[in-house]
Amino acid sequence: MVDKILPLNVKNAFVKKRGKRIIGPIDVQLSTKGFTMVMGPNGSGKTTLLRLLHGLENPREGKLKWNGNIESVRLEQSFVFQTPIMLRRTAIENIIYPLKLRGIPNDIATKIANEWISKINLENSSNVNARFLSGGEKQKLAIARALTTKPQLLFLDEPTANLDGSATKEIEKLLQEAHKAGTRLIMTTHDMGQGKRLADDIIFLYRGTIHETAKAISFFKYPATQEAQAFLNGDILE
Repeated sequence: MVDKILPLNVKNAFVKKRGKRIIGPIDVQLSTKGFTMVMGPNGSGKTTLLRLLHGLENPREGKLKWNGNIESVRLEQSFVFQTPIMLRRTAIENIIYPLKLRGIPNDIATKIANEWISKINLENSSNVNARFLSGGEKQKLAIARALTTKPQLLFLDEPTANLDGSATKEIEKLLQEAHKAGTRLIMTTHDMGQGKRLADDIIFLYRGTIHETAKAISFFKYPATQEAQAFLNGDILE
């Protein structure tokens, strides 16, 4: 049985580069369930926060305490970047290859990949080099690849930022289905409407610190800080 890796407790964590504070202090707890949106103005540190939580950035101060052991933590989470990273393989091989790395037999990995290719409506492009897919197709493929192992936790960094409405709608449907299936989702977005459609709760980040955490319905109706109110009003925050 796989250890549960959540909740995650972050205490007084800082990310620094060349002695300069990028984010911090960060104090937050990620519960075992839900769809969390990280929001805030450009430059507030949203991507760095996700990278810190996922383990792509190491805290210079403070600590992250997971519920599970380090092996489970690594295996039970995935990260989807704003610009999806495609292997130099076909679309279906982009799903098969990571499964095989985890020791899943080729026939089973192929079956799983075919099911996901169908689910994201890429049957006609399954044997196309993934680098030649459209932006929306690449992002759907990246999300499918991340979800094939049924991770407990999935981080997404503005996955629909550069996509049109149709592609965004398809990806939001994928994420809602993953949420309903029990995957814990942490996602950055600059899209207010997307936050209202998807989020259970909000982390509002400003100048590298968490200014507010709240249930989504409360955050959008009754923000607790002046900065959050200004952000929701569309004001420029310096």
